Amino acid sequence: MVQAIVNLGDREDRVLTIVKGKYGLKNKSDAVNFVINKFEEELLEPQLRPEYIEKLNRIKKQKGVKFSSVDELRRHIQHA
Repeated sequence: MVQAIVNLGDREDRVLTIVKGKYGLKNKSDAVNFVINKFEEELLEPQLRPEYIEKLNRIKKQKGVKFSSVDELRRHIQHA
């Protein structure tokens, strides 16, 4: 286990106190871990929504366009 000294402002301290009370946690260390785990679940590893997976599958089925050079690609982009 890693230990860290963390400097919190009054507002952040109040938020941790609220999280601690709301979820019945033992101490503020548990509250910090809880908040970090929530952040991880919601922002770092979001579950793919079904409509996004469908969009990815449609893109995979599309036929690609081949370019012989970067200049040809640039011309294609500029005229699109």
